[in-house]
Amino acid sequence: MTPQGQPTTVPEDGLTTRQRRDQPLLMVHTGDGKGKSTAAFGLALRAWAQGWPVGVFQFVKSAKWRIGEEQALTVLGDSDQGGTVTWHRMGAGWSWLQGRVDPQGDPAAAAAEGWAQIRRDLAAQTYRLYVLDEMTYPLRWGWLDLDEVVSTLTARPVGQHVVITGRGAPPALLEVADLVTEMTKIRHPMDAGQKGQRGIEW
Repeated sequence: MTPQGQPTTVPEDGLTTRQRRDQPLLMVHTGDGKGKSTAAFGLALRAWAQGWPVGVFQFVKSAKWRIGEEQALTVLGDSDQGGTVTWHRMGAGWSWLQGRVDPQGDPAAAAAEGWAQIRRDLAAQTYRLYVLDEMTYPLRWGWLDLDEVVSTLTARPVGQHVVITGRGAPPALLEVADLVTEMTKIRHPMDAGQKGQRGIEW
């Protein structure tokens, strides 16, 4: 049996329990600990199993990289056993360390075009779940207009869940999110000089 959490308060909003349960969520996974994207991709697996169309938008990954979650979710999305999965990689070879930029690309322009596509998809209600992976970084660096992003997400058409991942989520985003999880680093292999490894980081 699936456990069902009990809310600590019941708001006087006139909604039934079912109506309140089915409200779409804006979720943020932030903090310095490992696992923010991993948790979001786990959520995408649940959405796929429910038959939902899923859109993944990776802001801070090279378009040349192939991560394990992309391969797995793409195969599942093509299997006709669950929902569809569409994967967008908008990185130009840059990472969360600002300045590590592919000189052949324009990461700010890539981020802006990625956000423009998300806005179009939200308006068209293309997906039931949006994974906006590492979107906090272009927000922090000013490549995207924070106020415009917040207003678009809070005014999105009903029925669309959104999860945003990345370190240092801006306070304005946290303020409007329905669910915020902060991953806190206690210990990490990199602290002992160990680099990321296949099957764990990608």
